[in-house]
Amino acid sequence: MATEGEKGQVKLLGVTLSPFVVRVCIALALKGIDYELIQEHFMHPKSELLLKSNPVHKKVPVLIHNGKPVCESMIIVQYIEEAWGNKGPNLMPKDPYERAIARFWAAFVDDKLFPSMDAALYGPGEQLQKAVEESVTNFLLIEEALRTNHCFAGKVYFGGDEIGSIDIALGGLSSFIKSVEKATESVLIGAEKMPLLSAWMDRFCKIDVVKEVMPDPAEYISVWRARMISPPTAN
Repeated sequence: MATEGEKGQVKLLGVTLSPFVVRVCIALALKGIDYELIQEHFMHPKSELLLKSNPVHKKVPVLIHNGKPVCESMIIVQYIEEAWGNKGPNLMPKDPYERAIARFWAAFVDDKLFPSMDAALYGPGEQLQKAVEESVTNFLLIEEALRTNHCFAGKVYFGGDEIGSIDIALGGLSSFIKSVEKATESVLIGAEKMPLLSAWMDRFCKIDVVKEVMPDPAEYISVWRARMISPPTAN
C-alpha cells in the first residue's frame, strides 16, 4: 500500500478535461494520495502505456498502483477507498444497504444521465431538444432522491457530512453540465425546480480540492467538440 510519499507507485493515465478523470483526481485528493499524472491527449494517438494498461476499452482513466492497472472511473474510486480506507473521508458507506444505494445512483449517472447530456451536446440536430429534456428528467429523479431517500434527505452531501462516491460520480461532471447548458442555451439544474440539487452543486463546486482539478466549462466546449471529428479516450 502506497503512502503520500510513494509518488512513483501511483500513476494516473488521464486527460485533464475528462470528467471521468476528474472523478479520480478528486478521490485521490480527498485521500491525500500523491500520484503522477501521465497525460493522454484527445487528438493524438493513444499511448502504448494506455493500450497496454487498458487493452479492453483503451480509454482513460487508468490508475496504476504498484504496477497494477485499474480501469473505469467509479471502479477506481471504489479501489481507492479499499486501498486507502484508513486515510481521509470514507468514499463508500459502511452500511451494506447504503453502499448498494450509492452504487445504484453512481450507475444511474453513468448509464442514464451522462448519455443524455452527451447526446444534447453531440447528437444530431433534430434530437438535441429531446436529449435536453431527457437530461432534465434525469436530474429531476436525482432531486426527488435527495428529497425523499432516507440515505440522502437532510444531508449536506450524498455521502452525508463528507463527500462520498455519488458526490464524486455526479460532481465530477459539473463543468461538463455547465458546458452543456451554455452550448444548448438551456437550464439543466434550475434552482426553482431543483432547489436541493442546485444547492448541492453550489456546495460541491466550492470545495477546495474540487476547484483545484475542475476544468473551465469554456474549455470543454472547445475541446470536447473535437470529439465529433476524432473521439477522445475518456470513460
